[in-house]
Amino acid sequence: MVTQLRRRIIISLIIGVVVVAILGLAGDIGQVGASFQRFAWQTMPAILGFTALNYVLRWLKWDVYLRHIGAGTDVSRGDSALLFTAGMVMAVTPGKVGEVLKSYLLRRINQTPVSTSAPIIVAERMTDGIAMLLLMGSGLTLYPPALPLFWILVGATVIGIGVLQSESLVNRLLALIAHTRFAAPIQNAYQSSKSLLGWKMLAGATLLSVVSWFCECVALVYVLEGLGIVPTWLLLQQSTFIFAASTLFGLVSLLPGGLGVSEASSSGLLIWMVPMSPAAAAAATMLIRFGTLWFGVLLGIIALTWFSRRYPSTEGEEA
Repeated sequence: MVTQLRRRIIISLIIGVVVVAILGLAGDIGQVGASFQRFAWQTMPAILGFTALNYVLRWLKWDVYLRHIGAGTDVSRGDSALLFTAGMVMAVTPGKVGEVLKSYLLRRINQTPVSTSAPIIVAERMTDGIAMLLLMGSGLTLYPPALPLFWILVGATVIGIGVLQSESLVNRLLALIAHTRFAAPIQNAYQSSKSLLGWKMLAGATLLSVVSWFCECVALVYVLEGLGIVPTWLLLQQSTFIFAASTLFGLVSLLPGGLGVSEASSSGLLIWMVPMSPAAAAAATMLIRFGTLWFGVLLGIIALTWFSRRYPSTEGEEA
């Protein structure tokens, strides 16, 4: 697992470097460099601070989920935070599905089956996705061309929630695989999912997700302010739409970390909506992606190293 994890991170880093190079070329490397020189670096603490606040609120959601399904036995708040942060190293996997790593790490602490805790990652992604749709919807009047895709995503989300909420439908689907070796873990996963996706839990977790991801929208405002754009309520609305939309576009692309798609859509929307020059938009995109993606990956690497020393893996687990 360690070897695969290292390989995925290296591949994602290479893709990230390529994306940065393409952004630089598209915006004129000289002009992009000039934008970085003009950037007010004193805004960086605010950018990273709001990003860190997002992480704290998302950890709170993870911790609530963990204890709600009874998988938090012998897991202190500190270990819970360490598990969550270590999982951020997998933010560069398609749709962040690699964050199921948290379930494997949890098993080292209290032997909770992966099939029991893995639905937490599904619930996290679903509530994050709904939150992003709500944030994106708040600025749709600023960019009407996004309406068709917005409603497609809303429809897919409603259908997905409806299927998971229909116990009779899920039981019929489970009956089709009742005689396979996958039946027991999938049934176990569904029981956890059903508990996590009840309407009360879903509403509360989604509200927390809206607040947490809005913090990163605010971080984008600080990036733009650092590039010389005067912050206004309109800029906050634009930043909220741009960040949420580009993140969603990257998510549905199923590319590792949305690399390429998120950057292209962010730069394009910044040019069209703010508006700003291609060079400044490229610089803004690089800065916000560092502050909201690669900063998290870096924290994840540190936390995973710390966790691995605290809870060494067994030979069987590595196999």
